[in-house]
Amino acid sequence: MIQLTKRTEYGLIALVHMAEREGHCVSAREISERFLIPKRLLAEVLKDLCRAELIDSHRGATGGYSLALSPDDLTLSHVVAALEGRPSLTSCEGLAPGHSGHPGECGLEPRCPIRSPLQRLREGLWQLMQRTTLRSLLKPAEGAVALAPLTVLS
Repeated sequence: MIQLTKRTEYGLIALVHMAEREGHCVSAREISERFLIPKRLLAEVLKDLCRAELIDSHRGATGGYSLALSPDDLTLSHVVAALEGRPSLTSCEGLAPGHSGHPGECGLEPRCPIRSPLQRLREGLWQLMQRTTLRSLLKPAEGAVALAPLTVLS
């Protein structure tokens, strides 16, 4: 099963909250208290999102965080890449042919029956993440479909 890390879940919660309050600064304390997220971990996540230029940090008494991009331009893939790196589905992904067990090496690659199908699935999931905007994660209008269907081509 593919699962996002808590860091990414917390980052998405924070980003959705910022999108709902677009035009206003949101404090880490506000997010932490409203969604019962550990403040220390949230602070680390927000720093990473700032480094990735997905959010802006504002100092001062009325400071906090705000979106650096429009919710229409900020995608799930931006967030996942900033907080986790581009995901892989198989343990061998990113390994070169040759040996097993060490980064850059895989003894099964030349005859592996699952590598290509899983690569297609991974790419399809990544494309879905690239199409899924922060806006689509906001409360959709009644009857609206938030996500586009996944198409994996062979």
